[in-house]
Amino acid sequence: MNCECERQRLLNLVRMYDFAITDVTLYLDSHPKCPHGLAYYYKYKQLYSEALAAYERQFGPMTNRANTNPTTWTWVDDPWPWELEA
Repeated sequence: MNCECERQRLLNLVRMYDFAITDVTLYLDSHPKCPHGLAYYYKYKQLYSEALAAYERQFGPMTNRANTNPTTWTWVDDPWPWELEA
């Protein structure tokens, strides 16, 4: 698979799962004990973490807090996620 296509695919997954988490968070603010809402939250939180880890493994840190190289600041090595074409 083309590297840029894979980057875009993973970035779209991260965005989609992040949106789902944000949306259900708003619901849980007013329904904090809803078992379905909580299950949905934890499912998409896990999916988000997996997609984010996959993106960062292949393309570098998604945020500046994810820089893990102690010898160089890798955050600036590649195009930043928002610089990619949608």
